[in-house]
Amino acid sequence: MQVDAAVARVERLFEPARELLVPVLSEPSVLAGWGVVVAVTLTVLWWDLRTHNQAIPSLMKAVWTLTVLYSGPFGFAVYWYAGRTQIPEDSLGRRGFRSTAHCYSGCGAGEVTGILLAGGLLGLAVGWVAAATFGFAYLFGFGLTVGPLVQEGVGLREAVVDAVYSETPSITVMEVVAIGADLLLAAEAAITDPLFWGALAFSLSLGYLAAFPVNVALICAGVKEGMGNPAQMA
Repeated sequence: MQVDAAVARVERLFEPARELLVPVLSEPSVLAGWGVVVAVTLTVLWWDLRTHNQAIPSLMKAVWTLTVLYSGPFGFAVYWYAGRTQIPEDSLGRRGFRSTAHCYSGCGAGEVTGILLAGGLLGLAVGWVAAATFGFAYLFGFGLTVGPLVQEGVGLREAVVDAVYSETPSITVMEVVAIGADLLLAAEAAITDPLFWGALAFSLSLGYLAAFPVNVALICAGVKEGMGNPAQMA
């Protein structure tokens, strides 16, 4: 009962935002326009990576591709500010943006997988959708951290321990915000509804914004190193 009451209070608190956003995100023309914008932005990203930033490792190229795929121009702006070899100097903010993008790329893939399976295809209850989506997001984000560490020669046990304490806070905040926003906006939407996809895209970017200060704090505390300075790869 206490959980239901808390959920009801949250829904009432964000009802004005829901009333504003749901009609917009439900418009097929808005979804189609967003798809075009993302496609153009991805094309520009790949051109820049191929033409000016070939020195960036393949993993980070994949990270930036997924970040732009999820967040379009916002993701590209993050790449331009923090991810290119042409940045004038590195900074805590740029390290935070790169670290968040790394987490975001894996968690976003997991979230999309979870929402599609649990909500879109299986039609599970809201609680199960949230749990399954969080599980997929954590698994994907966790794997994207452990895998590269093992490839670099770090032992599996050490890599797992490092991933647990360095990624859990960021993943948790990102997914609580993203999943919560998505369910608030489109809990009843079917996979064929524009709102299903519009709310998913919108909520992903909210998750990134929520996780950014967490990653900055983790870097400041020495828990995370942040991704390497791309300017040093040129």
